[in-house]
Amino acid sequence: MLQPISLRFLSHNLTKHFSQSASPTTHTYSSMESESESKCILVLAGKSATEKELANSMKISNVPKLPDVEDVSVLLHSEYQESPNEESFRINSYMNSLSTKHFGRFFIWSPRLPSTHDVVTKNFGELPVGSVCVADVQYKGRGRSMNVWESPKGCLLFSFTIQMEDGRIVPLVQYVVSLAMTEAINDVCTKDGVPYLDVRIKWPNDLYLDGLKVGGILCTSTYRSKKFNVSAGLGLNVDNEKPTTSLNAVLRKLTSVSYQLQREDIISAFFNKFEIFFDLFIDQGFKPLEELYYKTWLHSGQRVIVEEKNDHKDQGTQSVVTVQGLTSSGYLLAVGDDNQMCELHPDGNSFDFFKGLIRWKLA
Repeated sequence: MLQPISLRFLSHNLTKHFSQSASPTTHTYSSMESESESKCILVLAGKSATEKELANSMKISNVPKLPDVEDVSVLLHSEYQESPNEESFRINSYMNSLSTKHFGRFFIWSPRLPSTHDVVTKNFGELPVGSVCVADVQYKGRGRSMNVWESPKGCLLFSFTIQMEDGRIVPLVQYVVSLAMTEAINDVCTKDGVPYLDVRIKWPNDLYLDGLKVGGILCTSTYRSKKFNVSAGLGLNVDNEKPTTSLNAVLRKLTSVSYQLQREDIISAFFNKFEIFFDLFIDQGFKPLEELYYKTWLHSGQRVIVEEKNDHKDQGTQSVVTVQGLTSSGYLLAVGDDNQMCELHPDGNSFDFFKGLIRWKLA
């Protein structure tokens, strides 16, 4: 089916494209104003003795800090009694399933905080690269176009830190994150012998299941000391019914077996997979991951109508193009019916990236 695409304005800024994100699948506020929260608990944990010692040192220094929260209590995992409540994240279960060398080993958890992304972004220099922050609930989750989101219980909500040197591939890291999550879900289902959940990637940063959004990715970056400090955030509907659907809701339709996917299993599988993908990505670029990515995304062969404005005419012209893949800069590669290759950019205005694409012809 052809999709009508309107042209509004042009933005050829890679950093802007990289930083824009569909929000995690959550409830939205109508404005930036949200409930006032003055207290927050941050629980620090580590996989190894070295990381546990770092957690102790950070607690003494009262790090991490949250500038927008008046009262932040920093505790060690050994000091915090894990709740028997099934809705609370089980740190021990997560650590036992984690097999990485770098990512996810230094761990921050909170039962409720404004934003996991703010925790890792505002404390990037104090945290080891690969650190992760997880929240059971966040009430100021960050999204595209400055949207503010409140996440219901049952969502997997986390942000983690990445450091990169090659700015040319920084915009592509969000695709590595997306792919690692779809593969992690597949790994958990296979391991536990439950039906496969066909979670697909909607370019550039949404996850879909049965035609409905179940997840979103947010990647932001800053440049310091000749390195790109990247904060990657993910929101995934695991066991919540709203606002759309969740992994477990779909799973219940596929099997009569009483089984629930657990957030701890999914995030540990994610980091186990992401570290492998990321190392390959840094060594060889995105090319080795392209085939798997294209099998997972929704857009191969998709036909779209691109409207192009003409300064000398009252009406713009429209052309039909077919999506082929990704360009080296991370945009959509397409071919017109005239066999002219082109690069498609989001216009920056539309909530849905496919509601505003701009065509750049490639030589």
